[in-house]
Parts: sequence; C-alpha cells; structure tokens
Amino acid sequence: MPMLRNPAAKYRPFPQIDLPDRRWPNRTIDRAPRWLSTDLRDGNQSIIDPMDRAKKTRFFDLLVDVGFKEIEIGFPAAGQTEFEFINWLVHSDRVPEDVVVQVLTQSRTDLIGRSFESLEGAREAIVHLYNAVSPAWRDIVFRMSREQVRQIAVDGARMLVDEAAKRPGTKWHFEYSPETFSTAELDFSLEVCAAVMQVVGPTKDWPIILNLPATVEAATPNIYADQIEYFCRNLPDREAAIISLHTHNDRGTGVAAAELGLMAGADRIEGCLFGNGERTGNCCLVTMALNMYTQGLDPKLDFSDIDSVIETVEYCNELPVHQRHPYGGELVFTAFSGSHQDAIKKGLEAQEERNDEYWRVPYLPIDPVDLGRNYEAVIRVNSQSGKGGFAWVLQQDQGLKLPKALQSDFSKHVQHLADSLGRELDADDIWRCFRQTYYLQVDRRKFRLVDYNESRAADGTRVFAGTVEIDGEEKRVSSKGSGLISSVLATIGDSFGLEFEVADYSEHALRHGVDARAAAYIEWTAPDGRSGWGVGIDQDVATAGVRAILSAANAVAHGPGTPRF
Repeated sequence: MPMLRNPAAKYRPFPQIDLPDRRWPNRTIDRAPRWLSTDLRDGNQSIIDPMDRAKKTRFFDLLVDVGFKEIEIGFPAAGQTEFEFINWLVHSDRVPEDVVVQVLTQSRTDLIGRSFESLEGAREAIVHLYNAVSPAWRDIVFRMSREQVRQIAVDGARMLVDEAAKRPGTKWHFEYSPETFSTAELDFSLEVCAAVMQVVGPTKDWPIILNLPATVEAATPNIYADQIEYFCRNLPDREAAIISLHTHNDRGTGVAAAELGLMAGADRIEGCLFGNGERTGNCCLVTMALNMYTQGLDPKLDFSDIDSVIETVEYCNELPVHQRHPYGGELVFTAFSGSHQDAIKKGLEAQEERNDEYWRVPYLPIDPVDLGRNYEAVIRVNSQSGKGGFAWVLQQDQGLKLPKALQSDFSKHVQHLADSLGRELDADDIWRCFRQTYYLQVDRRKFRLVDYNESRAADGTRVFAGTVEIDGEEKRVSSKGSGLISSVLATIGDSFGLEFEVADYSEHALRHGVDARAAAYIEWTAPDGRSGWGVGIDQDVATAGVRAILSAANAVAHGPGTPRF
C-alpha cells in the first residue's frame, strides 16, 4: 500500500506539554552525567546472535577500560545462559571496586527473585525494575486500569525491599522505570513513581534511580525535554531520586533527546556504544560523550583509541559501525570535495603555525588525533577532489610542499588519472603520477644527472661541470653563469640546444636530522610560449636545484602535446 496523501487521517501529532515557564532552553550542559552502559543487556537482546560468555566478557572489559562505572550486565530471567554469566561475573575478579553492575527485571515475583539470585554474593549491585504504564499498554496489552498497573509497580517495589533484606552482605540500589514513559500521561507516571518511592523509602544519601525512557521515540526532542522538566519539578522528594534517561532513536534524535533531557534536569544517561539497541537503537553514548568533549567538558569516558573500541564492538555485536557514524565512522574525518579539502588543509596549517591551544579547523569539530586517528585519512582524492587534496596527500606522505602554481599544473594530471581509473586515488597512485609527470626516477627521461661539481671562475662567475646521461649515453658537459642555476641553464643550452628560462624558484627541507632531504621547484618558460614545472629532490639542496633544472629540460625536450604519463 502506498504512503497516504493525507497522513493526518491515520496519524495524530504528539501533544505539546503545558509548560509555559520551561527553563531548560536557557540551560547548558556543564558536567558529565552518570553513565550506564546497557550494551550487555539492551544491546545484547537486539543483535541477531546474542553474545556468548567470551564476547560478553570482552565487551565488559572494554566498558571498564573506557571508564563506565555502572554497567547493566543482563536480564537474568531471559535464560540459563544469561543467569550463569551474571552469577559468574559477580564472583570473578573482573568487576573493579568502583564499578557497580546492574540487572533488569520485569515487575513479576518469579523474575525479581531470579534476578536477586543471579547477583548472590555481589559486593554492590543495582536491580532495575520496570513495568509499562502508557495507555496503549494498559488498554491493549494488559487490559488493566490505572490502579492495577500502579499496583504492579508497588508490589514489585515491595519485593525489591524484601529480597534485598535477605542479602545484607550486598550494598543494594534500586532503579524503577515506568516503561513507555514518553507516551504516558505525566500525572500517572508521577503517581506511579511516587508510590514506588513510598515503598522503597529512598533518601538523599541513598537515592532511588528513576528511569524515564523514551521506549519508542514518538515526538521531537524538545517535547521529551518538557516531559523531563515537568517530572523533575513535580516529583515529591526530588532530592531522593536520581533521574535517568533511556532514549531510543526511532525518529533519529535519540542523542538530541538525551542532551535536552539532561538540560531539563536529568542526572544519568543510559545507552549503548555506537547506538546499538532495539529497532533503530538507543542513545549512542560515544556520540553524546564526544559532543560534550568538543564543548570543553570532560565526559569521564575515554575514547582515545576509538578504532580499538570499534573493533571490539563490531566483533561482539557482529554488526558494523557505519562509515558515517559520528566520530567513529571510517569516513567522518575524510573530505573528498576540493573546497572542503582546501579549507581543512589551510586550517591544519594555520593550527600548526598558530600553536593555539583552542582547536579551530574547518569541517573538523574534533581533532582526530584525540581519538587515536591520524591526519593521513582526513583528505582523500577522487575525481571530485581539488588541488588542495593531492597537495595535502603529497605533503603528508612525501613531505612535499608544492607552490600553488605547481599545484594547479599537477591538478590536471591527477584529474585525468582519477577519471581514467574511475576510483579513489591512494598515496601511491598520486606519488607515481607525480614522479612520471615531473620525470623523477622514470626510465623514459631524456636527461639524467650522473654527477657534477661547481667552481668559481677567475671573473667571479660560477662554473658547472658534470656528467649528464642523454638517451642512455653519458656526456661530459660544462658552462658558466652568474650562479649555479644559471650555469646549469647555460650548460643545457650550450650542450643540448634547449632554451628555456626560470620564471620562479623555491626550495624547502623535507625532514630534519641526519636523513634530511630537500626539494626544489622551478617554473620554466620556453621561447615557443610553453611553460611548466621541474622538480628535484636530493640530500643536498643545491643538487635538488640542479635536478629540478634537468626535470624541466625533460619536459621542454618532449615538446608540446606530449603526454607525461
């Protein structure tokens, strides 16, 4: 059936929240929240093949290394495998003293008891109780009244207290979720949560965690923020509760909803690495944490080696992290567009010259180095790329800093190569093309420098004398001029009959230290109106200049219209 021309006949807009004095729009996030990873529970139940013990253990160790202090490790009542893993983990030495494990249970007597059994002997743990409270669930799934649904929550809370009392050796914490909060009546969610708090008796020093999930994201994130602020402002004994958020991404705004909810008064964020979770996934904790990082806030989570994190997540979930996923995707720091490449190249150069402590580079909201990435993959070259792209690649790969006019000269050759190959060009492609275009170490060169020396004549002029191989045969040549470059030019003219002038010359060191090399660039013009560039690279800067002249001589000798590769 096709999409409706009048979707209003089938779907209704989500109602606004009556909160005319809302405060959250004027707030900012100024500190990291408490984080809960639910990768081993919500994430695990959302993948095609649930993780075995080895994968769950590897994932748990990753979460600890990243810095999570609260980790939901499973749903004990889901099956024996789940139960045994939880029980094994709490008795292993893998749970650091500053990390608290959590399990989830529906508000059912048998399931609550099973959950406490799985945590038997734990040093400290959170038991997370939930039941759905929205009208759709009450009317369609349960066929229960408000009072009956509230009673389910109250009975579950009483059992939490009773089961914890049987196990005084564990430091217990309780979490309650009015599941489907975002599509429930706010007054009823408040009523149920207040009833649970009356049973549990939380205090400021021993608060209950109240999780307010967007179980199915059904509205814009500002409405969710209104719901959170309304709840926080109207909850009795607010200081005895930690407000936690568990957003889903059905509308594509799971991270935004969590961020606005934090501004609206929440204290804790639940989610998964790279947004795994049911349907379209949960709030991506990587994205939210690094969003904070780019605003100058320490998120208390460490993604310094993000590729290692991705490797583990992909292995355990058997799901790929998308190439465009914020911060982590393979292509998120990559520019193919010429104008983008030029802006990034200039931004990185300015950042280095400025030596400014504040990051300011176009198109890069975060320094890839902070995440363990390098700059080599920032700019990649294809048929859409401009001269800044290949110039950046040559600078990063070979240390060459091409003059702008040389970049323009070489760009048409790179463009031709990209069009002919019909694919992205890597650094080897570009370097090979550059060497062929400017006759660097290419067999088809007409002229090749074998050796040379220079001296000063009695009249003060410079004398160039050397051996040049021409068409495979060595020839001794010499001439003089006012300087080394002019004496080489005179030699080329006197010995080989090639006439051209140097319109521009520049040089630079390629690297420092004992292996230092130099590059020289010569722009030439010929009597027939042609112009081009010669390039020379050598350990010695003077010899690099000589090689640049011979590079230019090769171009002049090949004549107009001769392809360079």
